Amino acid sequence: MKNKFYVTTSIAYTNAPPHIGFALELIQADVLARHRRFLGDDVFFLTGTDEHGQKIVRAAKEAGQTPKQFTDEISQKYQTLTKALNLSNDDFIRTTDPKKHWSNVQKVWLKLKENGDIYKKKYKGLYCVGCEAFLKEKDLIDGQCPIHHQQPEIIEEENYFFRLSKYADAVKDQIESGEIKIVPGGRKNEILSFIGRGVEDVSCSRAKENLQWGIPVPDDDTQIIYIWFEALINYLYPKKYWPANVHCIGKDIFRFHALLWPAMLLSLGLDSPKTIFVHGYITSGGQKMSKSLGNVVDPFELIRKYGADAVRYFLLREIPSTEDGDYTEEKFKERYNGDLASGLGNLVARVITLAKNSKTQITISKQIPISKFQKKYQKALEEFKFNEALMAVWELIGLCDQYVEREKPWSFDPAQDKEKIEEVIGGLLFAIKEIADLLESFLPETSEKILKQLTLRRGSGQEKSEPLFPRLK
Repeated sequence: MKNKFYVTTSIAYTNAPPHIGFALELIQADVLARHRRFLGDDVFFLTGTDEHGQKIVRAAKEAGQTPKQFTDEISQKYQTLTKALNLSNDDFIRTTDPKKHWSNVQKVWLKLKENGDIYKKKYKGLYCVGCEAFLKEKDLIDGQCPIHHQQPEIIEEENYFFRLSKYADAVKDQIESGEIKIVPGGRKNEILSFIGRGVEDVSCSRAKENLQWGIPVPDDDTQIIYIWFEALINYLYPKKYWPANVHCIGKDIFRFHALLWPAMLLSLGLDSPKTIFVHGYITSGGQKMSKSLGNVVDPFELIRKYGADAVRYFLLREIPSTEDGDYTEEKFKERYNGDLASGLGNLVARVITLAKNSKTQITISKQIPISKFQKKYQKALEEFKFNEALMAVWELIGLCDQYVEREKPWSFDPAQDKEKIEEVIGGLLFAIKEIADLLESFLPETSEKILKQLTLRRGSGQEKSEPLFPRLK
């Protein structure tokens, strides 16, 4: 029996086209999915788009479109991005999909209500359209939302509420015991501190007169299910794979996933997700990306210029897994030329050329301690340290380069040094194959190219392989 492994990204909000920050999340989840498939697990990788709410209505109006036209267009861009980044996702869910999502949401709603965990009351509160969430006075900085830097609207209406307070202590116990693992540990302390300050019940619907773009409450046509409440339910779509092994999310939506979602699952009698992995933001030249500053990085443009694997490598190597990281074109080119062109690309080209000239077989290397780097790589991935996993691979690449320089295999005499040729060049071929295997989860296209070059090395020697990463000027 194969082990099941279910990994999700958050579902991207369709008020704007994809940005490089969500590309990072997609790639991180893809690495986990590919790695577990490589290990032989039964993997399901889900991503998708979140398409309801007031912010969508306003964005669509500004674009001169209906919400459906607007979300169809933006969601398609996200689906195109999954292909451009060479993701291995098994499905793509849209919250506007009646079959995959709506029916599930309404079943969950009725079950929660049947359990006595949904009730109706009048409410007045501060609502941030940017967050699509109610905020407390204590959450504001100088009267503004700390994320969107705008003053919340005062909303007064009759809504349904979910009894979050009823489950807060149980969620706290799950997190403290490690039943729900939160990475990094600082986020665990953050949510425990938040719960410790007291948890109130939360609104889980909006009056239809104020918001029509969403999923109707199944037994009350005057209400629309609150966007965050229904969006989280997307994760239950592939029922066979629940519970999720890993939710990959950004830090701005952490509380919804670490408190509200587990509470909903407790009410439903379902297991909680096993791990919530929280990544940071990507800045541009040290500044937060924004359209007004003109520093938003378009992932499609990067992929067009440099290729999907180069983009995957930069984001996974340069950006610390759980912290904020910075993008500049100079940093990108430095990583590309130094690590990919001069590092990986140069080593593969040298070894393949030597092997073509000597007709050497792949031989397990006795001189290159490959298992040492495999262990470092595996440990880093288990801890969601994608950058450290890649560092382990590049340490192995560096060791192979040193081995080539020390042994100088181009100087071997084919007549007198047959054993030495088999040992050195054959061992380097083995190392290259192992490097390709380690890179399969990170740089799948490059891994495939390396393995193909290893297969074709026994040719006439006249054909020349294209460089993996041509140097950038």
